[in-house]
Amino acid sequence: MDEEAGRMTAYAERMGLTTGQTVREIGWDEDTDPAVRDAIRRATGAELLDEDSEVAVDVVLYWWRNGDGDLANELMYAVGPLSDGGAIWVLTPRAGIPGHILASDLAEATADADLHHATTAALGAWTGHRITRRPPAS
Repeated sequence: MDEEAGRMTAYAERMGLTTGQTVREIGWDEDTDPAVRDAIRRATGAELLDEDSEVAVDVVLYWWRNGDGDLANELMYAVGPLSDGGAIWVLTPRAGIPGHILASDLAEATADADLHHATTAALGAWTGHRITRRPPAS
């Protein structure tokens, strides 16, 4: 396995993606990482759905940069088309890269949207944050 293929496999594994999952992508721009996008396509076996898609999805992939708007509102919007057990992956530029957002800002937006920040994963020049619905109270 060459280095690029190994990196893409690692990205998909870190994100917990599997064959057959549907992924809706929001916030694509020229600065997004094609290796992350390719890893998702390879892992799921499907093209990414665009942000105008209205079908239920397993994952929402959100490329988010400082200055993109109100993240809490966007998270509330993104959770709508999620299937049961689905997740939102918010990808933000790593620290030191233009567009980086503070972890405290992400935590505040997640809490304001009444969601749960489940995990973080390094994805090249981006940091992935897995956001889920809050677990039911026991």
